[in-house]
Amino acid sequence: MKQSPPMPNYKTLSAAFLLAFASVAPAQTTRPDAEKQLAREIYKEMIEVQSGFTTGATTPIAEKAAARLKAAGFPDSDIFVGGAKDTKHNLVVRYHGSGARKPILLLAHIDVVEAKREDWSMDPFQLIEKDGYFYGRGTGDDKAQAAIWFANLITYKKQGFKPDRDLIVALTADEEGGGPFNGVDWLLANHRELIDAEFCLNEGGWGEIVSGKRVANYLQVAEKYVVNFRFEVRNKGGHSSLPVKENAIYRLAAALQRLGDFGFPLKTNEVTAAYFQQMAKIDSSPLKDDLAKTATGAQDAMQRVAASSPAYNAVLRTTCVATMLEGGHALNALPQLAAASVNCRVLPEDSVDYVKTTLEKVVNDDQVAVKVMGNPSPALGSPLRPDVMNAARGITEKMWPGVSVIPTMVMGGTDGRSTRKAGIPTYGIQGIFIDRDDVRFHGRDERILVQSFYEGQAFLYELVKSLSRTSH
Repeated sequence: MKQSPPMPNYKTLSAAFLLAFASVAPAQTTRPDAEKQLAREIYKEMIEVQSGFTTGATTPIAEKAAARLKAAGFPDSDIFVGGAKDTKHNLVVRYHGSGARKPILLLAHIDVVEAKREDWSMDPFQLIEKDGYFYGRGTGDDKAQAAIWFANLITYKKQGFKPDRDLIVALTADEEGGGPFNGVDWLLANHRELIDAEFCLNEGGWGEIVSGKRVANYLQVAEKYVVNFRFEVRNKGGHSSLPVKENAIYRLAAALQRLGDFGFPLKTNEVTAAYFQQMAKIDSSPLKDDLAKTATGAQDAMQRVAASSPAYNAVLRTTCVATMLEGGHALNALPQLAAASVNCRVLPEDSVDYVKTTLEKVVNDDQVAVKVMGNPSPALGSPLRPDVMNAARGITEKMWPGVSVIPTMVMGGTDGRSTRKAGIPTYGIQGIFIDRDDVRFHGRDERILVQSFYEGQAFLYELVKSLSRTSH
């Protein structure tokens, strides 16, 4: 997931709708204590399974979840546990409705980014509640939503809720690392019937707090896509006692320096122009006028806005950054190979070929091979469904009066890429509010507000109910 401030999408949104940014008056915005306790227990259980992409496993979470479902009365025939690898199992459960409409898929991933104990001020694989926060790897990305989907489904079962469509919860593996064990890709390829749905609700959209005030509840409808490149220099090498000018490591270092000095062109599109237009209306800093000018495409203003914030910079351009290095084979030998992994987050309108050609021009060295890794492709955005938007708006207004629901495109990637490409429109929404200046996904001491977790539980409980009743 998913590391940058969201932004509005679709210029057809009314001005009145977009301008409803406001703080929230205190209100009863959580579920009853017994339901909160269930969600916390499941959350704790999930956090305390080490499910890192390379060193952990999702199978224990899937198996524990299946046991809870059986204890709650779900038949074995409605529960599936399996995946591309023994340690990378997914869980899919179906809660049957009347069948009047096609199902809703409720998606969350249960793998996490790696976390080392020595890097954290606490054990990353313990759920720790402290000073109004839940700490632990995956507290925000994405075990909060996984626990909430799961707890709410069990609650619907206990309450005897009769939806007009099936509700499918899928807790999946390897969203963070992708590759051959990605749970959504595996399910689509091998068991499409288990998760086929009219639309999907997923991560990728959250609530945003600015200066202590809730300003918007974001609905993700699109995202940048990821392209990884390998910069590679090969050389005949030799003995280190006989150094020569032609050194693979030096040549790669020079190429990476040129990459570091380069920025892709700054530009706006329909999505980002709307975003900066709205940001200008709520900003009170000296940047206010530049935000407004950026919405019109003014290059000088864009330069200042991009320089002011890594998030704004990422909104305005495709970005590429070196993330891993490889080089040399012995302490006393000249390097025969030097290589770097370069991770690009690409605007939907920029093609893979355009990015590759641009990087080759930036490197400007025929001894540095620029290779595309994998088979990346852009993911289309989802249509803005009135039923999803209206339900999200109504519940948001009830829980947090004056807070807008804003369709967004996020800078990070989610499994929505796969479901959208498979023809299942996907919407990222959580109702979990996070401080714009304290987004710790993928980082040290990951945390979310305790109150936000329970409010997200209540929001998603009502959202799914609203979208699975006959009348709206």
